[in-house]
Amino acid sequence: MLKAVSIKIEDVYVPAERRKELDASKLDQVAETIMEEVEENPIQVRQGKGRYVLVKGIHRLEAHKALGDESIQAFIVGARLH
Repeated sequence: MLKAVSIKIEDVYVPAERRKELDASKLDQVAETIMEEVEENPIQVRQGKGRYVLVKGIHRLEAHKALGDESIQAFIVGARLH
């Protein structure tokens, strides 16, 4: 089972295909949920060259950025094999 760790938001790179998934209305909903301190699922990242690469959780990541948070809970997963 994966264990969530706290990582710096500034260390997370968001690939272009993840940015395309961003929906402003959903982002607002996620930010409100975070402010209400409702437990949320960690984002998923993989190790990149000197940084983490976002795999899943663009709305949660961007909501935390918008709220001024410096870190976020994440699962570090392996790279997908094609």
